Amino acid sequence: MVLLNLWSLSHLLIWLSAGRWTTLRWPLFVVLSLAWECFEWAIDGQSWASFAVEPLENKIADVVVNTIGFWIGSRLRIDSTDSVVLSTSFKN
Repeated sequence: MVLLNLWSLSHLLIWLSAGRWTTLRWPLFVVLSLAWECFEWAIDGQSWASFAVEPLENKIADVVVNTIGFWIGSRLRIDSTDSVVLSTSFKN
């Protein structure tokens, strides 16, 4: 069993991007992240949903990776906002 795979990288990049370039907040992030994993669990076994076939441990790892990605993206958004405020506040 592998907890992290190429899908984990896509989870990281998607949620990092969402954290960085959207105004999405933590409560909605948690709902969306968990809802997606529940959706994958519900469609597990469907012939068209081969991407969703994974053990529970991997689904949990996906949520952890989502959280890390969103946290990093959110920090980048906050840091970039701070730098914009600082750079404009020192203009004459």
